[in-house]
Amino acid sequence: MNADVPASRELAGIAELAARATGDRLRTAFRSRPEVDLKRDIHDPVTEHDMAAEETIREVLAEHAPGSVVIGEEGGVGGGDGDLRWYVDPIDGTANFAVGLPFFCVSIGAALGDEMVAGVVYDPVRDDMFTASLDGGATCNGEPIRSRGAARDASAVVATSYPSAHDLSLGREEALRRYGRIVDAFATVRRPGSAALTLAHVAAGWVDVAYDSSINAWDIAAGLLLVRQAGGTYVPLRGEPGGHDWEAPGYLACVEGFDLAGSAIAEAADYKPADS
Repeated sequence: MNADVPASRELAGIAELAARATGDRLRTAFRSRPEVDLKRDIHDPVTEHDMAAEETIREVLAEHAPGSVVIGEEGGVGGGDGDLRWYVDPIDGTANFAVGLPFFCVSIGAALGDEMVAGVVYDPVRDDMFTASLDGGATCNGEPIRSRGAARDASAVVATSYPSAHDLSLGREEALRRYGRIVDAFATVRRPGSAALTLAHVAAGWVDVAYDSSINAWDIAAGLLLVRQAGGTYVPLRGEPGGHDWEAPGYLACVEGFDLAGSAIAEAADYKPADS
């Protein structure tokens, strides 16, 4: 790590400050039914609170880590030109937030070079702060968490956005067939609506398996580190050769000891372990 940049745990602390700075605003706005605008299509909503929360986060990061680069969902790339890059999703789960469903979060991941070195996922409704660093493991509100749970589909809870509208557009019948296989195989299937918070729950052992076929780096940068530092498995899917794990457009994640290769989710994700 660059000697001019704070250590991993210090970066995690900065991310905590930035995420928590949005808390009062998001809790106040929650269940106010804010006006919703659309970005790409009807499945991609945004509110004034997404943009305001990201601006707050950028201000905190600029104060505590001057010169670093910020890559945000709403504001794009900004900041300085240093080696430290922050991946920011001010509200992951905007559709839930906008209608009053309490499953959304703030996600901030910090990368140095080819490594994700710190990350936080903050649930402002429950005031849960999930934190991961290279030298501090994974915690929730300061208490260590461990990614442990079911070993097989029949006793597992899977959280997935599959099949998305994009998946259906690529082949409706096949996507629905694969989804039916998931429903048949798993004890419980859930569609929570926030990849970052879902990954935090995998890290804590509250969800056994998670799959998403279409995500952005700011959705999962912090979550992938949380899962791995808690002892779980995070597998990037369909990434470019030599690309960073957080840049891959899909992922599979599971708790420690889960039989991912033997799972029905492997077929849906076209996942084949490297040693198979």
